[in-house]
Amino acid sequence: MITVLIADDQELVRAGFRMLLDVEEDIEVVGEAADGAEAVAMARSQRPDVVLMDIRMPVVDGIEATRQIAQTPGLEDVRVLILTTYDTDAHVFDALEAGASGFLLKDSGPAELLQGIRVVAAGDALLAPRITRRLISHVTAARNAQRTGQERLNVLTAREKEILALVGRGLSNEEIATELVLSPATARTHVSRAMTKLGARDRAQLVVIAYQTGLVS
Repeated sequence: MITVLIADDQELVRAGFRMLLDVEEDIEVVGEAADGAEAVAMARSQRPDVVLMDIRMPVVDGIEATRQIAQTPGLEDVRVLILTTYDTDAHVFDALEAGASGFLLKDSGPAELLQGIRVVAAGDALLAPRITRRLISHVTAARNAQRTGQERLNVLTAREKEILALVGRGLSNEEIATELVLSPATARTHVSRAMTKLGARDRAQLVVIAYQTGLVS
């Protein structure tokens, strides 16, 4: 059973999400939060598998709430799925850096929302290439001048850099294995090692690093 916490300051939005999720046999809504502070408190008490997190909320916004959840000991397995309006929420990049596992558009259809929750709950990143490339490359361009990309990547082997670039392009472990003629288990091991060496919380942060360091553009 996948447990979900819904964090959005609009009651109608929360109600709509709950109605959609309540009919799914493998998903259970364990709480609703109307602001970021409440979302953090409920994440700590309920320990849901996934938090559906709006960015723009009172008291504490979704980015800071995501950061607090990611930094709380014992909540390493709580995944945050950011809800964004896409064209206006450039802060999605900051949310990914803060520890979010991906993002969905607020106008996504029911099937896409359900799939997103299941993907994130399974430990994967939800970063559709068509959205990620446009958003992250745009925001990263202004930041790369202050980053020392090559120095940051020196901790990786040549193979791990190659793997990181493929993760940044949105490939799954199975797709990486096919691309590099590896077993899926070997690809998974390389991804895990890259995460450890770079201090990435999950696959989503590897995607951010791939863009920041110029491996993907």
